[in-house]
Amino acid sequence: MEKKKIYLESSVISYYANRRSRNLIVAAYQEITQEWWENELPKHDAFISQFVIDEIERGDTNQAENRMKAIADFPLVELTEQVLELAERYLSQLSIPRKSRIDAFHIAAAVVNGMDFIVSWNFHHIANVFVKEKIRKINDSLGVFTSEICTPEELVDEKENQYE
Repeated sequence: MEKKKIYLESSVISYYANRRSRNLIVAAYQEITQEWWENELPKHDAFISQFVIDEIERGDTNQAENRMKAIADFPLVELTEQVLELAERYLSQLSIPRKSRIDAFHIAAAVVNGMDFIVSWNFHHIANVFVKEKIRKINDSLGVFTSEICTPEELVDEKENQYE
């Protein structure tokens, strides 16, 4: 079976590499992500972008170092003019606040580079049913392939689903 190409958005890397949160929901996502990272991620070809690096380098120095170590071997997708143009199109048609603009660039980088999946825990601007619907409509109008957006919890082999 051919490996699927996945784009790891920053939230997944943070949930994998950061110290355990005291927030129960975040801690649960961290646990799911850590299990997924060990058991499911190796079944795919994972990619990141410079946008991911820019985000995970911020914040607490020790945590940033942990995040950078986690992605040290992942290849970068190409950031072309087409990525920037598509991201601008998303920004003009989606309700992404200025401080979260980079989310549109994550999606565009994955789409333009033909990623099968965008894996994210960002329910506000990426892994959100309404955002996914709008992205699909934008991409369809442009004749552009749409990457499937999902959480780590959703991207598991149905034959080996250990989370049940």
